[in-house]
Amino acid sequence: HPRRSVLTPSATLRDVQANEWIQWKRKRVETRGEIVPRVTDIPLGTPPSAGGYRGSHRNQFNPERLAIVRGSTGRIIASVALIVFGVVFVAVRTNRSAVADTAITMRLQQQTQPWLRRLMHVVSWPGFPPQSRLLPPLIAASMWITGFRTEGVFQLLAWGTGGVSFLFKSIMRRSRPGHADHPQIRVIVARLGGSSFPSGHVLNYMGVYGFLSYLVYTWIRPTAVRRIVLSLLLSLVGLVGPSRIYLGHHW
Repeated sequence: HPRRSVLTPSATLRDVQANEWIQWKRKRVETRGEIVPRVTDIPLGTPPSAGGYRGSHRNQFNPERLAIVRGSTGRIIASVALIVFGVVFVAVRTNRSAVADTAITMRLQQQTQPWLRRLMHVVSWPGFPPQSRLLPPLIAASMWITGFRTEGVFQLLAWGTGGVSFLFKSIMRRSRPGHADHPQIRVIVARLGGSSFPSGHVLNYMGVYGFLSYLVYTWIRPTAVRRIVLSLLLSLVGLVGPSRIYLGHHW
């Protein structure tokens, strides 16, 4: 039989790799005098091994090639966020942000609308134990069960930003608001640990819910569903910083 690829131009990278492996396997077996049935078709779009909800609802998810293209946007955003964190870290480390930090905290805490106060509490809630120790592994486990096994593993690894927070806290050792030198700053009673910078809430949210936003953007196909879920997740990530300041737990 002619040894030519049967893949179409729309084949994904995984499809190409699978076809190459089959061609290699056929050639190796034929050298031993055996016969291997000719491959006439390879499923496109979703890996054949995908199971669970993902495998039975393929029309709800983007083809792998589109997910890969969309993923480049997430990598750019992550790179920019890393650069911004580096700049802020240097500013705090050299004590160049103290005046601005105090002014921002007091300005934000002057907003006393009941709806804003409730919103700030709600946004910070997922970052406190025990829910902060239950939600990340539950999200990762849900992905594994629904067929996104690779994504589930990396979603769990994204929870590792908590370790990054601990490392930089031990380096910075910046005190939290509410000490005698800033009696005007209101501090809401909560279970707190470590120093003020960086915020464990913020880094955990960036890792867990930021990466989850990346997966939602790259994989979910229905536009309305994707936009709603993304809006909720990005609102959580975007508001956690102001919520920590508003509650007086961080600068």
